[in-house]
Amino acid sequence: MEAMAPYLLALLFLPLSLSFIFFLCCKYDSNSKKLPPGTSGWPLLGENMEFALLGPHKFIKDRMEKYSPEVFQTSIMGEKMAFFCGAQGNKFLFSSENKLLTSWWPQSMKKALLFPEFVESSLKEVSALKRSFLHEILKPEALKQYIPIMDVMAREHLDENWDSNGVVKVFPLSKKYTFDLACRLFMSLVDPEEIKRLADPFTLVTNGLFSMPIDLPGTAYNRAIKGGKMVRDELMRIITQRRKELMENQETAGRDLLSKMLLVTDEDGQLISEMEISNNIIGMLVASFETTSSAVTSVLKYLAELPHVYDEVYKEQMAIAKSKGAEELLTWEDIEKMKYSWNAARESLRLTPPAQGSFRETVTDFTYAGFTIPKGWKTFWSVHSTHKNPKYFSDPEKFDPSRFEGSGPAPFTFVPFGGGPRMCPGKEYARLEVLVFMHNVVKRFKLEKDIPDEKIVFHAAPVPVHGLPVRLLPHGN
Repeated sequence: MEAMAPYLLALLFLPLSLSFIFFLCCKYDSNSKKLPPGTSGWPLLGENMEFALLGPHKFIKDRMEKYSPEVFQTSIMGEKMAFFCGAQGNKFLFSSENKLLTSWWPQSMKKALLFPEFVESSLKEVSALKRSFLHEILKPEALKQYIPIMDVMAREHLDENWDSNGVVKVFPLSKKYTFDLACRLFMSLVDPEEIKRLADPFTLVTNGLFSMPIDLPGTAYNRAIKGGKMVRDELMRIITQRRKELMENQETAGRDLLSKMLLVTDEDGQLISEMEISNNIIGMLVASFETTSSAVTSVLKYLAELPHVYDEVYKEQMAIAKSKGAEELLTWEDIEKMKYSWNAARESLRLTPPAQGSFRETVTDFTYAGFTIPKGWKTFWSVHSTHKNPKYFSDPEKFDPSRFEGSGPAPFTFVPFGGGPRMCPGKEYARLEVLVFMHNVVKRFKLEKDIPDEKIVFHAAPVPVHGLPVRLLPHGN
């Protein structure tokens, strides 16, 4: 072992030396450019530890106060990065898509989630086609047919997992509901074992999405890569089987998202590859598995904490329920009546946003707020620079659904779904899913938090430490 010591020291010293040389080169190059203020943190590690320990809101707030309220630099996940802040920063990045910026995914996300050999060669070329297609199938007109299915599945989920329990953990049950629903709507999967073969490895993936890309046994990144391979293998099996069914029996065409994707062609009339279909389905499942379930959990958390908000939501939802027969399912017209409920949900999204922001890569040097952002740097916009900023929201920690009445918040201040040409195409899907679930829960129960001071931690999305256990109080008891 002692004989190995010099070699081990060399292995440790080499990456640190290279990082130091890179730091000196960057410092020398920056002399001719006025870079955004900030720090790159520790060699190799950057500010990953600070980001994880402080949480995204405090991390960003502290640096806006210390360095600049407009833009600051840091190093996250091994990348030099400029964080754009405030409504103007959001507007600038949203409007610079495909001009100064291009899409960029962290290495941990690309390797864990997508087919690596497909990503580098084709991801940017198909992105426009993909987004155009997703916007088409996720627009309100197309989603109306989903509402009755969402309602049926919400009722079944509560029957099976809530009704017989005095206390339930909201977050894991929300994940189960949103993932089961996504599998049903996107791929017509209803077999619990088949869904479990996707859900179990997805947990590994989402837990390692924003980890340091260190592929060693036992790391979150390593587990995410293994989970991602299991997900891709299972999806390819499902996609191949469905393509075979479509070729043999055209009657199944268009019955769900997967069938529609299998029939989409590019500008040359070629069908989208099975790998691209898999990557698209994975992206939508990630949103359903973590961010939408986080949104549902946060809404129910505030309803359990704030009786006056719950009472208003209950009053609105019961008026809708009483206008229908006992077995009659929700419709688009019912959803449109849920004005206060959606305002309460939006206020929840403001205070506890499920998605933290989005990355881009600069394709050329440009100047913003008097600072140069060099080509090749990564950029990040974040909900946390505006959502709780008193400049945009008075008394920002207060839960106040009335903020969304009338014209609502100022442009580019409330951005849980992003903005510009890359606004989340699943925004309307998430709205329907949250409102349908709210309707079914408050119709049956009043909620009380079992752990009043439960903390929230950040993984891919904000997560209650103990899963948000709530006591269920059936109406009339």
